[in-house]
Amino acid sequence: MLSKPFMTTQDVAELLKVREPTVRSWIRQEELRAVKIGREFRVAVKDLEAFVNEHATRAPSWQA
Repeated sequence: MLSKPFMTTQDVAELLKVREPTVRSWIRQEELRAVKIGREFRVAVKDLEAFVNEHATRAPSWQA
C-alpha cells in the first residue's frame, strides 16, 4: 500500500502513466472518487485502489 493517505491528481496521473486531464475527467464523470479541497481534488489511496480493481480485465488469481 502507498504511504500517503491522499494523492493529488498529478500524483495519480504519474502513478497510472496518464495525463492529469484524464484523471480530472474520471473525477468529473464520477468514475474515480475524490474530495475537493479548495480548488484542488485529492484522491484517497483506498479509492484509487478500488478504481484500479474495478477496471481490471480479470479477477485476481487468489479469487480464481
